[in-house]
Amino acid sequence: MYYEEQQEPVVQEDDQSLQHPLVRQMVIQLRAVDSYGTYDTWSDARVLDPLVLTKERRKAIPVVGDPDETTISRVKAYYNALAQLIERETGLLAVPVINITHEGFGRALILVGKLVALDKVLRDVHRFGFDSLEALVAEAQKQLAKATALVGEHRAVAEL
Repeated sequence: MYYEEQQEPVVQEDDQSLQHPLVRQMVIQLRAVDSYGTYDTWSDARVLDPLVLTKERRKAIPVVGDPDETTISRVKAYYNALAQLIERETGLLAVPVINITHEGFGRALILVGKLVALDKVLRDVHRFGFDSLEALVAEAQKQLAKATALVGEHRAVAEL
């Protein structure tokens, strides 16, 4: 990753956002895909720190670039965590479907039954991140509210 060479962490160990259910689920998702055990000794704050892109970190990432596997796993962890929260809220199975090209473009869908509860176009995935953990939580809550409202409005389709 382009910006991980910087040693100064942005996410602090006592950040209150680390206790949010979506953030907790993202940590679980990221640790689950860590097949080499890199995250075993890392704190939750350190695992999530690369998701926070300060102005300096954004400047270090080229405007055009291909996403690496670590970045793609972070995107998947985010949408997997969202799907898990949608499932918790609605009581129906939510399945994330993510398609990303090698150039960093694609789409993320969360399906609940036959209903597309969330549809997000992905661009510049190599620059995936948020200004802060609070921004991550705010964006997730906005998407979660829309998705659960959609499931509520079209429950019959979601139950198919």
